[in-house]
Amino acid sequence: MFSPLSLFIGSRFARAKQRNKMVSFISISSTLGIAIGVAVIIIGLSAMNGFERELQNRVLSVIPHAELEGVKKPVTDWQSMMIQAKKHPKVTGAAPYVRFTALLERGSKLKAVEVRGVEPLLENSVSKLPEYIDKAAWNAFEANKQSVILGKGVADTLNVKVGDWITAMIPDENADRQLRSPKRQRLQVVGLLSLGGQVDHGLAIVPLKDAQQYINLGDSVTGVSLQVSSVLNAQDIVREVGGTLSEYVYLRSWIQKYGYLYRDIQLVRSIMYLVMVLVIGVACFNIVSTLMMAVKDRAGDIAILRTMGANDGLIKRIFVCQGIFSGVTGSIAGSVLGSVVALNLTPMIKALESLIGHQFLSGDIYFVDFLPSQLVWSDVAIVTCTAILLSSIATWYPARRASRLQPAAVLSSK
Repeated sequence: MFSPLSLFIGSRFARAKQRNKMVSFISISSTLGIAIGVAVIIIGLSAMNGFERELQNRVLSVIPHAELEGVKKPVTDWQSMMIQAKKHPKVTGAAPYVRFTALLERGSKLKAVEVRGVEPLLENSVSKLPEYIDKAAWNAFEANKQSVILGKGVADTLNVKVGDWITAMIPDENADRQLRSPKRQRLQVVGLLSLGGQVDHGLAIVPLKDAQQYINLGDSVTGVSLQVSSVLNAQDIVREVGGTLSEYVYLRSWIQKYGYLYRDIQLVRSIMYLVMVLVIGVACFNIVSTLMMAVKDRAGDIAILRTMGANDGLIKRIFVCQGIFSGVTGSIAGSVLGSVVALNLTPMIKALESLIGHQFLSGDIYFVDFLPSQLVWSDVAIVTCTAILLSSIATWYPARRASRLQPAAVLSSK
Protein backbone atom coordinates (compact mmCIF):
# COMPACT_ATOMS: atom_id res chain seq x y z
CA MET A 1 0.00 0.00 0.00
CA PHE A 2 2.78 2.44 0.93
CA SER A 3 5.98 2.62 -1.09
CA PRO A 4 9.33 3.16 0.68
CA LEU A 5 9.56 6.59 -0.95
CA SER A 6 6.22 7.79 0.47
CA LEU A 7 7.13 6.41 3.89
CA PHE A 8 10.52 8.12 3.77
CA ILE A 9 9.22 11.52 2.68
CA GLY A 10 6.19 11.34 5.00
CA SER A 11 8.37 10.56 8.03
CA ARG A 12 10.75 13.38 7.06
CA PHE A 13 7.84 15.81 6.85
CA ALA A 14 6.59 14.64 10.25
CA ARG A 15 9.98 14.97 11.96
CA ALA A 16 11.17 18.11 10.20
CA LYS A 17 10.89 21.50 11.88
CA GLN A 18 7.85 23.26 10.49
CA ARG A 19 8.22 26.69 8.95
CA ASN A 20 5.04 27.74 10.74
CA LYS A 21 5.30 27.50 14.52
CA MET A 22 1.53 27.14 14.80
CA VAL A 23 1.68 23.98 12.70
CA SER A 24 4.36 22.59 15.02
CA PHE A 25 2.29 23.40 18.09
CA ILE A 26 -0.88 21.77 16.72
CA SER A 27 1.12 18.74 15.58
CA ILE A 28 2.60 18.23 19.06
CA SER A 29 -0.81 18.83 20.62
CA SER A 30 -2.46 16.18 18.45
CA THR A 31 0.23 13.63 19.34
CA LEU A 32 -0.04 14.44 23.06
CA GLY A 33 -3.85 14.36 22.87
CA ILE A 34 -3.85 10.86 21.39
CA ALA A 35 -1.21 9.67 23.91
CA ILE A 36 -3.12 11.01 26.92
CA GLY A 37 -6.43 9.68 25.62
CA VAL A 38 -5.01 6.19 25.03
CA ALA A 39 -3.31 6.16 28.44
CA VAL A 40 -6.43 7.25 30.33
CA ILE A 41 -8.62 4.67 28.59
CA ILE A 42 -6.14 1.85 29.34
CA ILE A 43 -5.96 2.89 33.01
CA GLY A 44 -9.76 3.07 33.26
CA LEU A 45 -10.29 -0.33 31.65
CA SER A 46 -7.60 -1.84 33.92
CA ALA A 47 -9.42 -0.48 36.98
CA MET A 48 -12.69 -2.04 35.79
CA ASN A 49 -10.89 -5.35 35.20
CA GLY A 50 -9.47 -5.10 38.72
CA PHE A 51 -12.89 -4.53 40.30
CA GLU A 52 -14.31 -7.52 38.40
CA ARG A 53 -11.37 -9.70 39.49
CA GLU A 54 -11.79 -8.73 43.14
CA LEU A 55 -15.54 -9.32 42.99
CA GLN A 56 -15.04 -12.85 41.62
CA ASN A 57 -11.87 -13.90 43.45
CA ARG A 58 -12.38 -12.17 46.78
CA VAL A 59 -16.06 -11.48 47.54
CA LEU A 60 -17.62 -14.41 45.65
CA SER A 61 -15.03 -16.77 47.08
CA VAL A 62 -16.28 -16.02 50.61
CA ILE A 63 -20.02 -15.49 50.31
CA PRO A 64 -22.23 -18.42 49.21
CA HIS A 65 -23.08 -18.54 45.52
CA ALA A 66 -26.62 -19.64 46.42
CA GLU A 67 -28.74 -20.44 49.47
CA LEU A 68 -31.69 -22.71 50.23
CA GLU A 69 -33.48 -21.26 53.25
CA GLY A 70 -36.54 -22.50 55.11
CA VAL A 71 -39.73 -20.58 54.37
CA LYS A 72 -41.68 -20.65 57.64
CA LYS A 73 -39.47 -22.70 59.89
CA PRO A 74 -35.88 -23.86 60.17
CA VAL A 75 -34.68 -26.73 58.00
CA THR A 76 -34.65 -29.94 60.04
CA ASP A 77 -33.58 -32.56 57.52
CA TRP A 78 -30.72 -30.50 56.11
CA GLN A 79 -28.52 -33.54 55.53
CA SER A 80 -30.98 -34.90 52.94
CA MET A 81 -31.28 -31.44 51.39
CA MET A 82 -27.51 -31.30 50.96
CA ILE A 83 -27.41 -34.73 49.34
CA GLN A 84 -30.24 -33.83 46.98
CA ALA A 85 -28.67 -30.49 46.04
CA LYS A 86 -25.28 -32.02 45.26
CA LYS A 87 -26.89 -34.32 42.72
CA HIS A 88 -27.13 -31.33 40.39
CA PRO A 89 -24.14 -31.49 38.02
CA LYS A 90 -23.28 -27.80 38.50
CA VAL A 91 -23.37 -27.82 42.32
CA THR A 92 -19.83 -28.35 43.59
CA GLY A 93 -20.40 -28.00 47.31
CA ALA A 94 -23.02 -27.67 50.04
CA ALA A 95 -22.92 -26.76 53.73
CA PRO A 96 -25.46 -25.91 56.46
CA TYR A 97 -25.58 -22.50 58.09
CA VAL A 98 -27.39 -20.62 60.84
CA ARG A 99 -27.93 -16.91 60.43
CA PHE A 100 -29.21 -14.28 62.84
CA THR A 101 -28.59 -10.67 63.79
CA ALA A 102 -26.88 -9.67 67.02
CA LEU A 103 -25.66 -6.54 68.75
CA LEU A 104 -22.06 -6.78 69.89
CA GLU A 105 -21.00 -4.80 72.93
CA ARG A 106 -17.56 -3.89 74.20
CA GLY A 107 -17.55 -1.25 76.91
CA SER A 108 -19.47 1.71 75.54
CA LYS A 109 -19.06 0.63 71.92
CA LEU A 110 -21.86 -1.18 70.05
CA LYS A 111 -21.97 -2.79 66.61
CA ALA A 112 -24.86 -4.59 64.89
CA VAL A 113 -23.65 -7.55 62.83
CA GLU A 114 -24.88 -10.58 60.96
CA VAL A 115 -23.82 -13.68 62.86
CA ARG A 116 -23.27 -16.75 60.72
CA GLY A 117 -22.93 -20.18 62.23
CA VAL A 118 -20.86 -22.55 60.12
CA GLU A 119 -19.44 -26.05 60.33
CA PRO A 120 -15.69 -25.54 59.64
CA LEU A 121 -15.14 -28.86 57.85
CA LEU A 122 -18.16 -28.46 55.57
CA GLU A 123 -17.66 -24.72 55.05
CA ASN A 124 -14.43 -25.37 53.14
CA SER A 125 -16.49 -26.89 50.31
CA VAL A 126 -18.50 -23.69 49.68
CA SER A 127 -16.21 -20.87 50.77
CA LYS A 128 -12.58 -19.76 50.95
CA LEU A 129 -13.02 -18.17 54.37
CA PRO A 130 -9.97 -19.97 55.84
CA GLU A 131 -7.72 -18.14 53.35
CA TYR A 132 -8.59 -14.80 54.97
CA ILE A 133 -8.38 -16.02 58.58
CA ASP A 134 -5.30 -16.99 60.54
CA LYS A 135 -4.75 -20.72 59.96
CA ALA A 136 -4.21 -21.49 63.64
CA ALA A 137 -7.40 -19.65 64.60
CA TRP A 138 -9.46 -21.55 62.02
CA ASN A 139 -8.04 -24.93 63.08
CA ALA A 140 -8.93 -24.14 66.72
CA PHE A 141 -12.42 -22.94 65.80
CA GLU A 142 -14.61 -25.46 67.64
CA ALA A 143 -18.00 -25.56 69.35
CA ASN A 144 -18.57 -25.21 73.10
CA LYS A 145 -15.69 -22.77 73.52
CA GLN A 146 -17.65 -19.52 73.26
CA SER A 147 -15.46 -18.53 70.33
CA VAL A 148 -16.18 -16.01 67.59
CA ILE A 149 -14.33 -14.77 64.51
CA LEU A 150 -14.94 -11.10 63.76
CA GLY A 151 -14.52 -9.13 60.57
CA LYS A 152 -11.58 -6.78 60.94
CA GLY A 153 -13.82 -3.76 60.43
CA VAL A 154 -16.08 -4.93 63.27
CA ALA A 155 -13.06 -5.50 65.52
CA ASP A 156 -11.73 -2.03 64.76
CA THR A 157 -15.12 -0.47 65.55
CA LEU A 158 -15.29 -2.28 68.90
CA ASN A 159 -11.58 -1.74 69.53
CA VAL A 160 -10.93 -5.40 70.27
CA LYS A 161 -8.18 -7.79 69.30
CA VAL A 162 -7.67 -11.54 69.33
CA GLY A 163 -8.13 -12.91 72.85
CA ASP A 164 -10.54 -10.19 74.05
CA TRP A 165 -14.04 -10.94 75.29
CA ILE A 166 -17.19 -9.26 73.98
CA THR A 167 -20.89 -9.49 74.79
CA ALA A 168 -23.44 -10.44 72.14
CA MET A 169 -27.07 -9.44 72.65
CA ILE A 170 -29.11 -12.00 70.70
CA PRO A 171 -32.86 -11.66 70.01
CA ASP A 172 -34.94 -14.19 71.93
CA GLU A 173 -38.55 -15.26 71.45
CA ASN A 174 -40.97 -17.56 73.27
CA ALA A 175 -43.03 -20.44 71.92
CA ASP A 176 -45.60 -17.98 70.53
CA ARG A 177 -42.82 -16.23 68.56
CA GLN A 178 -43.07 -13.15 70.76
CA LEU A 179 -39.86 -11.26 71.46
CA ARG A 180 -38.48 -11.30 74.96
CA SER A 181 -35.52 -9.57 76.52
CA PRO A 182 -32.41 -10.26 74.44
CA LYS A 183 -30.14 -13.06 75.48
CA ARG A 184 -26.66 -11.95 76.52
CA GLN A 185 -23.80 -14.22 75.53
CA ARG A 186 -20.14 -13.77 76.34
CA LEU A 187 -17.83 -14.58 73.40
CA GLN A 188 -14.08 -14.66 73.00
CA VAL A 189 -12.49 -13.33 69.81
CA VAL A 190 -10.26 -16.12 68.46
CA GLY A 191 -9.55 -14.72 64.99
CA LEU A 192 -10.15 -11.91 62.51
CA LEU A 193 -11.54 -12.05 58.99
CA SER A 194 -9.37 -9.74 56.86
CA LEU A 195 -11.10 -9.61 53.50
CA GLY A 196 -10.59 -5.88 52.94
CA GLY A 197 -14.08 -4.60 52.17
CA GLN A 198 -17.71 -4.34 53.15
CA VAL A 199 -17.94 -7.93 54.44
CA ASP A 200 -15.36 -7.15 57.16
CA HIS A 201 -17.62 -4.47 58.63
CA GLY A 202 -20.75 -6.53 59.22
CA LEU A 203 -19.95 -10.21 59.80
CA ALA A 204 -19.24 -12.40 62.80
CA ILE A 205 -18.70 -16.17 62.55
CA VAL A 206 -19.45 -18.75 65.25
CA PRO A 207 -19.43 -22.58 65.20
CA LEU A 208 -22.66 -24.12 63.89
CA LYS A 209 -23.57 -25.97 67.11
CA ASP A 210 -23.05 -22.83 69.20
CA ALA A 211 -25.28 -20.83 66.85
CA GLN A 212 -28.01 -23.47 67.10
CA GLN A 213 -27.82 -23.23 70.88
CA TYR A 214 -27.86 -19.41 70.96
CA ILE A 215 -31.19 -19.15 69.12
CA ASN A 216 -32.71 -22.44 70.32
CA LEU A 217 -32.76 -24.29 66.99
CA GLY A 218 -31.86 -27.70 68.33
CA ASP A 219 -30.46 -29.73 65.40
CA SER A 220 -32.13 -27.53 62.76
CA VAL A 221 -30.41 -24.92 60.62
CA THR A 222 -31.46 -21.73 58.86
CA GLY A 223 -30.61 -23.17 55.47
CA VAL A 224 -28.05 -24.75 53.17
CA SER A 225 -25.48 -22.74 51.21
CA LEU A 226 -24.28 -23.90 47.82
CA GLN A 227 -21.24 -23.41 45.64
CA VAL A 228 -21.78 -23.72 41.89
CA SER A 229 -19.41 -24.16 38.96
CA SER A 230 -20.95 -21.33 36.90
CA VAL A 231 -21.11 -18.26 39.13
CA LEU A 232 -22.89 -16.05 36.61
CA ASN A 233 -25.67 -18.63 36.24
CA ALA A 234 -26.14 -19.17 39.98
CA GLN A 235 -29.74 -17.90 39.93
CA ASP A 236 -30.82 -20.42 37.28
CA ILE A 237 -28.94 -23.25 38.99
CA VAL A 238 -30.51 -22.66 42.40
CA ARG A 239 -33.96 -22.61 40.78
CA GLU A 240 -33.28 -25.97 39.18
CA VAL A 241 -32.09 -27.33 42.51
CA GLY A 242 -35.16 -25.96 44.30
CA GLY A 243 -37.42 -27.79 41.85
CA THR A 244 -35.95 -31.13 42.93
CA LEU A 245 -36.47 -30.64 46.70
CA SER A 246 -39.32 -32.13 48.68
CA GLU A 247 -39.98 -29.02 50.78
CA TYR A 248 -40.53 -25.35 50.02
CA VAL A 249 -37.52 -23.12 50.48
CA TYR A 250 -36.46 -19.59 49.61
CA LEU A 251 -34.12 -19.61 46.63
CA ARG A 252 -31.42 -16.94 46.90
CA SER A 253 -28.20 -16.25 45.01
CA TRP A 254 -25.34 -13.79 45.25
CA ILE A 255 -26.87 -11.85 42.33
CA GLN A 256 -29.69 -10.60 44.59
CA LYS A 257 -27.18 -8.98 46.98
CA TYR A 258 -24.13 -8.21 44.85
CA GLY A 259 -25.46 -8.48 41.30
CA TYR A 260 -25.71 -4.71 40.96
CA LEU A 261 -21.93 -4.51 41.37
CA TYR A 262 -21.33 -6.83 38.44
CA ARG A 263 -23.85 -4.98 36.28
CA ASP A 264 -22.31 -1.62 37.19
CA ILE A 265 -18.83 -2.85 36.27
CA GLN A 266 -20.04 -4.10 32.88
CA LEU A 267 -21.92 -0.85 32.26
CA VAL A 268 -18.89 1.29 33.08
CA ARG A 269 -16.73 -0.92 30.86
CA SER A 270 -19.12 -0.36 27.92
CA ILE A 271 -19.13 3.38 28.59
CA MET A 272 -15.33 3.35 28.66
CA TYR A 273 -15.23 1.89 25.16
CA LEU A 274 -17.60 4.60 23.95
CA VAL A 275 -15.52 7.27 25.66
CA MET A 276 -12.43 5.76 24.04
CA VAL A 277 -13.81 6.35 20.55
CA LEU A 278 -14.97 9.88 21.42
CA VAL A 279 -11.78 10.99 23.18
CA ILE A 280 -9.44 9.59 20.54
CA GLY A 281 -11.77 10.88 17.80
CA VAL A 282 -11.54 14.42 19.19
CA ALA A 283 -7.76 14.12 19.40
CA CYS A 284 -7.70 12.99 15.76
CA PHE A 285 -9.42 16.20 14.70
CA ASN A 286 -6.11 17.89 15.53
CA ILE A 287 -4.46 15.65 12.97
CA VAL A 288 -6.83 16.99 10.34
CA SER A 289 -5.98 20.57 11.34
CA THR A 290 -2.27 19.79 11.42
CA LEU A 291 -2.24 18.19 7.97
CA MET A 292 -4.38 20.93 6.44
CA MET A 293 -1.90 23.52 7.68
CA ALA A 294 1.03 21.30 6.72
CA VAL A 295 -0.33 21.00 3.17
CA LYS A 296 -0.39 24.76 2.92
CA ASP A 297 3.03 25.03 4.53
CA ARG A 298 4.51 22.39 2.20
CA ALA A 299 2.81 23.60 -0.98
CA GLY A 300 6.16 24.51 -2.53
CA ASP A 301 7.63 21.10 -1.73
CA ILE A 302 4.57 19.42 -3.20
CA ALA A 303 4.90 21.45 -6.40
CA ILE A 304 8.59 20.49 -6.72
CA LEU A 305 7.74 16.81 -6.20
CA ARG A 306 5.05 17.04 -8.87
CA THR A 307 7.46 18.59 -11.37
CA MET A 308 9.88 15.75 -10.61
CA GLY A 309 7.23 13.23 -11.66
CA ALA A 310 5.33 12.44 -8.43
CA ASN A 311 1.77 11.39 -9.21
CA ASP A 312 -1.40 12.01 -7.20
CA GLY A 313 -1.14 8.67 -5.41
CA LEU A 314 2.40 9.35 -4.16
CA ILE A 315 1.48 12.80 -2.84
CA LYS A 316 -1.57 11.36 -1.10
CA ARG A 317 0.44 8.54 0.48
CA ILE A 318 3.10 10.99 1.71
CA PHE A 319 0.61 12.97 3.78
CA VAL A 320 -1.20 9.84 4.92
CA CYS A 321 2.15 8.58 6.20
CA GLN A 322 2.79 11.90 7.93
CA GLY A 323 -0.55 11.75 9.73
CA ILE A 324 -0.18 8.08 10.62
CA PHE A 325 3.29 8.81 12.01
CA SER A 326 1.76 11.25 14.52
CA GLY A 327 -1.06 8.80 15.32
CA VAL A 328 1.29 5.84 15.79
CA THR A 329 3.68 7.88 17.92
CA GLY A 330 0.87 9.08 20.18
CA SER A 331 -0.78 5.65 20.36
CA ILE A 332 2.41 3.79 21.28
CA ALA A 333 3.48 6.44 23.79
CA GLY A 334 0.00 6.39 25.35
CA SER A 335 -0.15 2.60 25.50
CA VAL A 336 3.27 2.42 27.18
CA LEU A 337 2.37 5.14 29.69
CA GLY A 338 -1.06 3.64 30.38
CA SER A 339 0.36 0.12 30.81
CA VAL A 340 3.06 1.29 33.24
CA VAL A 341 0.54 3.23 35.35
CA ALA A 342 -2.03 0.38 35.24
CA LEU A 343 0.56 -2.15 36.44
CA ASN A 344 1.42 0.08 39.40
CA LEU A 345 -1.96 1.74 39.99
CA THR A 346 -2.75 0.08 43.33
CA PRO A 347 0.55 0.99 45.09
CA MET A 348 0.46 4.47 43.54
CA ILE A 349 -3.04 5.14 44.93
CA LYS A 350 -2.04 3.74 48.33
CA ALA A 351 0.99 6.04 48.39
CA LEU A 352 -1.24 8.98 47.48
CA GLU A 353 -3.69 8.04 50.26
CA SER A 354 -0.82 7.94 52.76
CA LEU A 355 0.44 11.30 51.52
CA ILE A 356 -2.87 13.16 51.84
CA GLY A 357 -4.17 11.13 54.79
CA HIS A 358 -7.46 10.19 53.13
CA GLN A 359 -8.78 6.81 51.96
CA PHE A 360 -10.63 7.02 48.65
CA LEU A 361 -12.54 3.72 49.05
CA SER A 362 -13.90 3.03 52.51
CA GLY A 363 -14.31 -0.63 53.42
CA ASP A 364 -17.61 -0.06 55.23
CA ILE A 365 -19.16 1.33 52.01
CA TYR A 366 -17.48 -0.49 49.12
CA PHE A 367 -16.82 -4.20 48.66
CA VAL A 368 -13.05 -3.48 48.57
CA ASP A 369 -11.09 -0.80 50.42
CA PHE A 370 -8.44 -0.25 47.74
CA LEU A 371 -8.34 0.56 44.03
CA PRO A 372 -7.57 -2.70 42.19
CA SER A 373 -6.06 -2.90 38.72
CA GLN A 374 -5.58 -5.69 36.22
CA LEU A 375 -3.94 -4.96 32.88
CA VAL A 376 -5.36 -7.05 30.03
CA TRP A 377 -3.16 -6.93 26.96
CA SER A 378 -6.11 -7.43 24.63
CA ASP A 379 -7.53 -4.12 25.93
CA VAL A 380 -4.20 -2.44 25.22
CA ALA A 381 -4.21 -3.85 21.68
CA ILE A 382 -7.82 -2.78 21.04
CA VAL A 383 -7.26 0.77 22.30
CA THR A 384 -3.98 1.19 20.43
CA CYS A 385 -5.34 -0.20 17.16
CA THR A 386 -8.46 1.96 17.46
CA ALA A 387 -6.34 5.08 17.93
CA ILE A 388 -4.17 4.22 14.92
CA LEU A 389 -7.24 3.43 12.80
CA LEU A 390 -8.99 6.71 13.69
CA SER A 391 -5.83 8.71 13.08
CA SER A 392 -5.46 6.99 9.68
CA ILE A 393 -9.03 7.91 8.74
CA ALA A 394 -8.35 11.51 9.78
CA THR A 395 -5.54 11.78 7.19
CA TRP A 396 -7.75 11.00 4.19
CA TYR A 397 -9.22 14.43 3.47
CA PRO A 398 -5.98 16.50 3.92
CA ALA A 399 -4.03 13.98 1.80
CA ARG A 400 -6.69 14.24 -0.91
CA ARG A 401 -6.41 18.05 -0.86
CA ALA A 402 -2.62 17.80 -1.16
CA SER A 403 -2.87 15.52 -4.21
CA ARG A 404 -5.03 18.11 -6.01
CA LEU A 405 -2.58 20.98 -5.73
CA GLN A 406 -1.42 22.26 -9.15
CA PRO A 407 2.33 22.95 -9.40
CA ALA A 408 1.93 25.87 -11.81
CA ALA A 409 -0.51 27.69 -9.53
CA VAL A 410 1.67 27.14 -6.48
CA LEU A 411 4.96 28.17 -8.08
CA SER A 412 3.46 31.22 -9.80
CA SER A 413 2.24 32.53 -6.45
CA LYS A 414 5.70 32.34 -4.92
